[in-house]
Amino acid sequence: MPNLDRYVFSQLMDYLPLTTFRRCVARYDGDHKIQQFSCLDQFRCFAFAQLTWRESLRDIEACLRAQSSKLYHLGFRSSTISRNTMSNANTIRDWRIYADFAQRLILWSTA
Repeated sequence: MPNLDRYVFSQLMDYLPLTTFRRCVARYDGDHKIQQFSCLDQFRCFAFAQLTWRESLRDIEACLRAQSSKLYHLGFRSSTISRNTMSNANTIRDWRIYADFAQRLILWSTA
Protein backbone atom coordinates (compact mmCIF):
# COMPACT_ATOMS: atom_id res chain seq x y z
CA MET A 1 0.00 0.00 0.00
CA PRO A 2 2.45 2.72 -1.12
CA ASN A 3 -0.27 5.32 -1.74
CA LEU A 4 -1.93 5.04 1.65
CA ASP A 5 -0.69 8.39 2.99
CA ARG A 6 -0.86 10.37 -0.25
CA TYR A 7 -3.56 12.77 -1.42
CA VAL A 8 -5.76 11.55 -4.27
CA PHE A 9 -4.92 14.64 -6.34
CA SER A 10 -1.16 13.95 -6.18
CA GLN A 11 -1.77 10.31 -7.11
CA LEU A 12 -3.84 11.42 -10.09
CA MET A 13 -1.14 13.88 -11.22
CA ASP A 14 1.48 11.10 -10.99
CA TYR A 15 -0.53 9.16 -13.56
CA LEU A 16 -0.06 11.85 -16.24
CA PRO A 17 2.82 11.55 -18.76
CA LEU A 18 5.02 14.40 -17.51
CA THR A 19 7.69 13.82 -20.16
CA THR A 20 5.07 14.61 -22.79
CA PHE A 21 4.03 17.70 -20.86
CA ARG A 22 7.63 18.88 -20.58
CA ARG A 23 8.08 18.41 -24.33
CA CYS A 24 5.02 20.60 -24.95
CA VAL A 25 6.42 23.26 -22.60
CA ALA A 26 9.83 23.13 -24.31
CA ARG A 27 8.24 23.39 -27.77
CA TYR A 28 6.65 26.74 -26.92
CA ASP A 29 9.37 27.88 -24.49
CA GLY A 30 6.81 28.09 -21.68
CA ASP A 31 9.15 28.21 -18.71
CA HIS A 32 11.57 30.76 -20.20
CA LYS A 33 12.57 33.31 -17.52
CA ILE A 34 10.08 31.80 -15.05
CA GLN A 35 11.30 31.69 -11.46
CA GLN A 36 8.47 30.40 -9.33
CA PHE A 37 5.12 29.54 -10.97
CA SER A 38 6.05 26.96 -13.61
CA CYS A 39 3.84 25.68 -16.39
CA LEU A 40 3.44 22.46 -14.43
CA ASP A 41 2.23 24.42 -11.39
CA GLN A 42 -0.20 26.28 -13.64
CA PHE A 43 -1.48 23.02 -15.08
CA ARG A 44 -1.87 21.51 -11.62
CA CYS A 45 -3.63 24.64 -10.40
CA PHE A 46 -6.25 24.53 -13.14
CA ALA A 47 -6.60 20.75 -12.98
CA PHE A 48 -7.31 21.15 -9.26
CA ALA A 49 -9.82 23.89 -10.08
CA GLN A 50 -11.55 21.71 -12.64
CA LEU A 51 -11.75 18.71 -10.32
CA THR A 52 -13.08 20.76 -7.41
CA TRP A 53 -15.60 22.78 -9.46
CA ARG A 54 -13.96 26.18 -8.91
CA GLU A 55 -15.51 28.95 -11.01
CA SER A 56 -13.13 31.93 -10.81
CA LEU A 57 -9.56 32.86 -10.02
CA ARG A 58 -10.76 34.23 -6.68
CA ASP A 59 -12.45 30.90 -5.91
CA ILE A 60 -9.32 28.95 -6.93
CA GLU A 61 -7.11 31.17 -4.80
CA ALA A 62 -9.38 30.83 -1.75
CA CYS A 63 -9.48 27.05 -2.07
CA LEU A 64 -5.70 26.73 -2.51
CA ARG A 65 -4.97 29.15 0.34
CA ALA A 66 -7.17 27.04 2.59
CA GLN A 67 -4.89 24.12 1.73
CA SER A 68 -1.64 26.15 1.80
CA SER A 69 0.09 23.83 4.27
CA LYS A 70 -0.60 20.91 1.91
CA LEU A 71 0.38 22.49 -1.42
CA TYR A 72 3.75 20.74 -1.57
CA HIS A 73 2.16 17.37 -0.83
CA LEU A 74 -0.44 18.01 -3.52
CA GLY A 75 2.39 18.43 -6.03
CA PHE A 76 2.70 22.22 -6.23
CA ARG A 77 6.21 23.64 -6.04
CA SER A 78 5.13 27.26 -5.51
CA SER A 79 4.68 28.14 -1.87
CA THR A 80 1.74 30.48 -2.50
CA ILE A 81 -0.57 30.89 -5.47
CA SER A 82 -2.34 34.20 -5.93
CA ARG A 83 -4.92 35.50 -8.40
CA ASN A 84 -2.38 37.89 -9.87
CA THR A 85 0.11 35.07 -10.48
CA MET A 86 -2.52 32.91 -12.18
CA SER A 87 -3.79 35.83 -14.25
CA ASN A 88 -0.29 36.80 -15.40
CA ALA A 89 0.53 33.20 -16.27
CA ASN A 90 -2.68 32.93 -18.32
CA THR A 91 -1.82 36.14 -20.16
CA ILE A 92 1.86 35.47 -20.82
CA ARG A 93 1.99 31.74 -21.50
CA ASP A 94 1.15 30.24 -24.86
CA TRP A 95 -2.18 28.42 -24.75
CA ARG A 96 -0.90 25.90 -27.30
CA ILE A 97 1.17 24.22 -24.54
CA TYR A 98 -2.00 22.99 -22.89
CA ALA A 99 -3.85 22.36 -26.16
CA ASP A 100 -1.03 20.12 -27.40
CA PHE A 101 -0.89 18.30 -24.08
CA ALA A 102 -4.65 17.76 -24.14
CA GLN A 103 -4.40 16.31 -27.65
CA ARG A 104 -1.62 13.97 -26.49
CA LEU A 105 -3.75 12.86 -23.52
CA ILE A 106 -6.67 12.13 -25.81
CA LEU A 107 -4.44 10.05 -28.11
CA TRP A 108 -2.83 8.37 -25.10
CA SER A 109 -6.18 7.45 -23.52
CA THR A 110 -7.56 5.93 -26.72
CA ALA A 111 -4.47 3.83 -27.45
